[in-house]
Amino acid sequence: MNLVIRGARLDDAGALVRILNPIIEAGVYTVLDTPLTVEYERDYIANFPPRGVFHVAEDQDQRIVGFESGEPYATYTHAFDHVAVIGTFVDLKERRRGIGTRLFEATLEAARRKGYEKIRTYAVAITGYT
Repeated sequence: MNLVIRGARLDDAGALVRILNPIIEAGVYTVLDTPLTVEYERDYIANFPPRGVFHVAEDQDQRIVGFESGEPYATYTHAFDHVAVIGTFVDLKERRRGIGTRLFEATLEAARRKGYEKIRTYAVAITGYT
């Protein structure tokens, strides 16, 4: 699959919600449990931390098929300044095509440049979903 990995923009909010809400509603691949609005996602992008990394994956038709965000793990202490927490989301219809891998490669490189040494994520056990 030909993909372009680029930084997220405010005008991506609708596409990100289009990907994320079906995942939330299906109750799979995320700890999130409440669907998001485009306005909420736009505000999230607008206020994303300066040390954060936020990538989207576009297919050959410039359609966003996945995204990954990484931000500081904890802001209440400098003890974790070297740790990021990431979330990765791929359109349910586009899974198993290497999108998450490509996003992570770009995020890892950018995170290293921003001084991160460790990356954490939340894993969700999946059973019975195809």
